[in-house]
Amino acid sequence: MTTGKVHIGLINPKSPTNVGSVMRASGNYQVNAVCYSGQRYSHAAKFHTDTKNITQKIPLTEVEHIIAGKPQEATMVCVDLVEGATPLPEYQHPDNAYYVFGPEDGTISQSVIDSADDVVYIPTIGCMNLAATVNVVLYDRLAKSANKIAGDELIRSSRDINNKVKVKSP
Repeated sequence: MTTGKVHIGLINPKSPTNVGSVMRASGNYQVNAVCYSGQRYSHAAKFHTDTKNITQKIPLTEVEHIIAGKPQEATMVCVDLVEGATPLPEYQHPDNAYYVFGPEDGTISQSVIDSADDVVYIPTIGCMNLAATVNVVLYDRLAKSANKIAGDELIRSSRDINNKVKVKSP
């Protein structure tokens, strides 16, 4: 995958299902840490949705304010449908990134947008849910990376134990 580090900040995530899906994506795309602000997730965290137990490998930390979760050396990249943002297909990801995502039923505040180094959006008709947005951004980072891991060895080590399917040889 890419060199550098990837951190994710979630602003007041709405549901434990979305946070669980974000954690699963974080494991798949080798994210270093995830933090969140707001109270909704803390109240709903008892509904365990992290099916791969990624929180045992990747820290999930509550922060008072999302900017406090930014690692010192990271470039803060807000991801939201805001005017003036860069379309994701045109964006070049920084080596050390802190991707900030707003709540599904709101937007990233102007003060956080103003603090960002970069602001990007996914050019869709309508908005996507939080987990889908995180997956698309992390996949875009991987797809643009010069250090991609690919091949049958990756497939064998990543797939479910019940999957032994192969492409038929010509």
